[in-house]
Amino acid sequence: MKQSRETTPHDPQMLWNGWGDPERATTLPLAVRALLPALLGRIQRPAPGPELADVVVRPSRLTSAQRTALEGIVGDDRVDVSDEARVRHAGGRSTPDLLRRRDREQDVPDGVVRPVDHDQVARVLRDAADLDIAIVPFGGGTSVVGGLDPEPGTHSAVIALDLVSLSGLIALDPISGEATLGAGTRGPEAERLLAEQGFELGHYPQSFRYASIGGFAAARSSGQNSAGYGRFDAMVTGLRVATPTGELTLGRAPGSAAGPDLVRVFLGSEGAFGVITEVRVRVHVRPAERIVESWTFPDFATGVEALRQVVQSGAQPTVIRLSDEVETGVSLAQVGKIGRVLARGASAVTVFEGDASEARRESAAAVLSAAGGTSTGRTSAQEWMDGRFDGPYLRDALLGAGMFCETLETATTWSNLHQLREAVTTALREGFAEAGAKSFIMCHVSHVYPTGASLYFTALAGVRGDQLAAWEPVKRRVGDAIMAAGGTITHHHAIGRDHAPWLVDEIGETGVRILRAIKRELDPHGVLNPGVLVPDRD
Repeated sequence: MKQSRETTPHDPQMLWNGWGDPERATTLPLAVRALLPALLGRIQRPAPGPELADVVVRPSRLTSAQRTALEGIVGDDRVDVSDEARVRHAGGRSTPDLLRRRDREQDVPDGVVRPVDHDQVARVLRDAADLDIAIVPFGGGTSVVGGLDPEPGTHSAVIALDLVSLSGLIALDPISGEATLGAGTRGPEAERLLAEQGFELGHYPQSFRYASIGGFAAARSSGQNSAGYGRFDAMVTGLRVATPTGELTLGRAPGSAAGPDLVRVFLGSEGAFGVITEVRVRVHVRPAERIVESWTFPDFATGVEALRQVVQSGAQPTVIRLSDEVETGVSLAQVGKIGRVLARGASAVTVFEGDASEARRESAAAVLSAAGGTSTGRTSAQEWMDGRFDGPYLRDALLGAGMFCETLETATTWSNLHQLREAVTTALREGFAEAGAKSFIMCHVSHVYPTGASLYFTALAGVRGDQLAAWEPVKRRVGDAIMAAGGTITHHHAIGRDHAPWLVDEIGETGVRILRAIKRELDPHGVLNPGVLVPDRD
């Protein structure tokens, strides 16, 4: 087994009040600016938010004794109480997060602590209760469900535990096809390090450029290649975890009957039970071939049936996605052409990678064609590939122009997919109508399984006034509709605080009691991410 400890000093830093690289931030295309008033009425551009230097934050509540203790664990230069560092660690990148960052006064953690290894993480967690501080584990800062809010709970202060330094390829077993990565490793860096050895992880969520390996695990992420390589939780074969009451190294063998699988306890736990410091994952040889193809269907229902037949036939693409008629009509899947009416019906993208790609493409194409699909070549599919990580920049541009824009996702069985889509669409339209706003709702199938698929919704609305206050009742209505229609409250974005009210509907009272029992055992003083996933106290 190859052992290494390659790390990267590069910490890709996102806009403090938006998504991603400031150099990639975009303005609304002319086609979109022309389209929006016709769809949603007159839009009122919001007042500009503050510059970072003008943000007002309360003084850090960390006492000199608390700071000294933390510095004794990680070093004097790795405890940062500067206003800028605290603002940059003040939550995630959901639409509500970004709307709050328009305020001059910001709620921020009391400090940012940057451990360099597992042992330092374990010591911080072990001492946190005595120091009376809460800890919010911080990877890439890409949460869209309120998973990173700086909540102190019952404690005197709260710190962001930034894991960026726990980065690198720790070990690679090329024979077994396993790699161990530091939890703070960003997606691009993980792929770069693996590519140097001829391997690939192949996990590409929209947050890929900034999200971390530990964050993928803690949120049970799904990537755009999940049809071919599986969800991230299916890729994980082992974890190293620090908790306030002990440490765990999990995943001894590829298969085991030694009781319940404790790896699964921490996948999706969002830092509420412990901090994941190392992740062992299944990797594969880098694919030498990639074939992309675009498809169109008369309508969404026909496309859904075609996708079902493909996935159940075993002709599995690496990527397969289907946009509904509305999303297809404004070309949302091709970010560079957003706003141009290019097609009617429903459009799909397929990608095949690796050995026998052409044979698998031909097999899937036969199924799609027989089910009513028409191949339209590779152009649209390649455009989607080229822009597939850039959607959040468009969201930010819409918000900046005064448009409310939010996304949400769910999943259900094939037999229930259309009923769920109708229920969510209706809840969104009626909710915005009650707020006095016109809305424009789009939907696509983003992930497929033999038994069902996920639905990903994009909602635009001409909300005037306080957009966050207007969204809150719409969010409640939609969450209730998802539960009533038999969907999951979240397919790949975790629970956080935003979805927590529906967790009992999802897993039942007994399920919540089990999670609370785990929380009490591993984190009896509630220092880890208070309020996330489950309440800290009964």
